Amino acid sequence: MYVVLVTYTAPVPDVDYALPDHSEWLAKQYEQERLIASGRRDLHRGEVMITRPMSRLKLDAMLASDPLSIRHLASYEVIEFAASRTCHELHEINELLAG
Repeated sequence: MYVVLVTYTAPVPDVDYALPDHSEWLAKQYEQERLIASGRRDLHRGEVMITRPMSRLKLDAMLASDPLSIRHLASYEVIEFAASRTCHELHEINELLAG
């Protein structure tokens, strides 16, 4: 699974203009069960996304389809990790990773 740190690289008004499209994109990622959690970082700096396990190629393609990426409004730092423990609510994902 991955933690993706999104950093806005454009002026706030440009980012704010694109956020409705980005929000729709996020909803589609949740519908396709690609994301576990997402939310804004402090000081309107960017966002954090936690993904379900997938190949890095699939993740890169997913991020490339983000309106923030398409419009060159954000950069992405991807951190891959293997969860060795999770809260009860994420037990199913932890079991998937262990298998």
